[in-house]
Amino acid sequence: MTKREEQTQDEPLRADAARNRERVLAVARELLARGDASLQMNQIARAAGVGVGTVYRHFPTRQDLLEELVNEHVLALLDQARAAEESGEPGPGLRRFLGAALDLLLADVGLAEVLNAPRDANTRTARLKAELVGATTRLLEQARRAGSVRAELGVDDLQRLMCGIEHAVRIGGGRRELAERYLDVLLDGLRPPPSGRARGGSGR
Repeated sequence: MTKREEQTQDEPLRADAARNRERVLAVARELLARGDASLQMNQIARAAGVGVGTVYRHFPTRQDLLEELVNEHVLALLDQARAAEESGEPGPGLRRFLGAALDLLLADVGLAEVLNAPRDANTRTARLKAELVGATTRLLEQARRAGSVRAELGVDDLQRLMCGIEHAVRIGGGRRELAERYLDVLLDGLRPPPSGRARGGSGR
């Protein structure tokens, strides 16, 4: 845990500081909801009616602010992965998990960036992501044993494929029917090839 995180936990914010922090978060959350993930600190400070130094005091970097906004969705994704893992239905469970993941990715333009970031600004984000990878790995292993996915498929592969679908749905106008169609195509492609058919070939 960093010194900054220890101070945040051990020293409750003064009432005025807490109000300023909530103003900053409200403005930043509205920007994300409008599809703007740039989170420019000067712009946020002006809209929140605080000095830019106040923004940096609470969130030293853009990544700190982004993670604070997005972590609730990382936690929601983790809950979905655990529910699918514990469902006892690897194939349908994986389908439900991927559907929920796509909904969250489309609802939060910052989620994919946080999930794909090589380094995290705070330890809570790192912990949530590690737990998410663990739960997804176990879910994939269940699906492999059930014959629902290819043996070579890994969590990194799945994450990249889901980001690709998110992008495809966005440029298609975000229509729900596109999300369902592309997810069905993905799931068809994840299944093992028929017995005797060469991997990556036509089988002819």
